[in-house]
Amino acid sequence: MRKTFASLFATAALLPLLAVPQAHAASKEIIQLQDAVSQLQTQLQQLQSSSDSRLGVLQHLVEQTADNVNRMSQSMNALQQQIAAQNESGSKMDQLSGQVQGVHDSIDELKSRMAAVNKQLQDMQSQLQNVNAQPAGQPGQQPGMNGQPAQPGMNGAPQGAMMQQPQQPQAPPVDQLYQSAVRDYTSARYDLAAGEFGDVVKYYPQDDMAGNAQFYLGEIAYRKGDYPTAIKNYDAVLEQFPGSPKAPASQLRKGQAELDSNQRDAGIRDLRSLIQRYPATPEAAQGRSKLNGMGVRITAAAKPSAYHQ
Repeated sequence: MRKTFASLFATAALLPLLAVPQAHAASKEIIQLQDAVSQLQTQLQQLQSSSDSRLGVLQHLVEQTADNVNRMSQSMNALQQQIAAQNESGSKMDQLSGQVQGVHDSIDELKSRMAAVNKQLQDMQSQLQNVNAQPAGQPGQQPGMNGQPAQPGMNGAPQGAMMQQPQQPQAPPVDQLYQSAVRDYTSARYDLAAGEFGDVVKYYPQDDMAGNAQFYLGEIAYRKGDYPTAIKNYDAVLEQFPGSPKAPASQLRKGQAELDSNQRDAGIRDLRSLIQRYPATPEAAQGRSKLNGMGVRITAAAKPSAYHQ
């Protein structure tokens, strides 16, 4: 019994000494675990910070993309409005062209009237000069040879009058004829106006009014829907009266007549020729607007060379 109590006592005395290393080992593992947890928390914080930073950059990029999309949308809307405006301006430009031509017609009519008034004044001045230069004598008597009154001939007429046969003019004066033609044209009496404009071209081909008259012959045919005749008359202005002030308008109206008669290629070619030959004229501006409204380039694309090295 004594031996048993002694061994138990010895074992009890050794238990604290055996528990110390075990407690020390457990404490070390806890410390290592705490260090690992601390490192993990640090890594999580770093990861979260990096994620927040990347998220901020991504959000900024998304906002920029949204702004760009909005700008593109606004640009597309503006472009569509411009296209719609250009398409609308094409028809408005045609109407404006007709109105401008009407103003030109009125101006031509006014010029012809002023020319007619000027001609009448000149005739009156000439008559007054003749009256002032007439020698004194019996009223209505014209002096004969050696200052003697002319002897009456047959039917009581002076012999001098019988010898001088009046020469009938072939046509009225050009100013009077042109004025009457423009007046009939603006009053929509196209058949009568066409005859008068034709007489201007026929009897006064060298006069400045001849080119204008030829142009109005084309306008009359155009308004009647006779596009081939209109194109023929516009061509006559361009070929026979290239210096006429109506040449740019003839080139423009020729192109329009060709387009209206389904001659698209010819119409485009003549409008381009108008812009090239008369670039600074209002007619050239109308030609550019017409081509833009059709979606056609102002200048023809260069053809590729047939020779390749």
